[in-house]
Amino acid sequence: MSEKDTDSRDLFSIAELASEFGISTRAIRFYESKGLLAPERVGATRIFRKRDRARLILILRGKRLGFTLRDISDYLSLYDADRAQQVNLLAGKVDERLALLERQRDDLETTINELREIKSLAEERLQKAG
Repeated sequence: MSEKDTDSRDLFSIAELASEFGISTRAIRFYESKGLLAPERVGATRIFRKRDRARLILILRGKRLGFTLRDISDYLSLYDADRAQQVNLLAGKVDERLALLERQRDDLETTINELREIKSLAEERLQKAG
């Protein structure tokens, strides 16, 4: 199914969304159980609308960027609220995430440099011993 076909559709099954995004139906049901998605039901069948698909896109993007389900939930809870409030929340969470990743990068660079130094010292000792 092309992106144009997907964008023009109004209704989706759980299997279609799972296939489109390369995730399991169980993951989608998990997001539903956490209140992040609220598909309509016809009997036991879940019916997802464009809005649910858009929310799933945001959930998956948030997870990929390292946001917690709580962060994603907070953001989605403002989905229909004041747009400025939603954008402010997003900007704050992005700043927090960037700061964490930058600290982690600095820690990794320090560790890499220390390991290179240890390796260099070990190689020097091997050359002197041999």
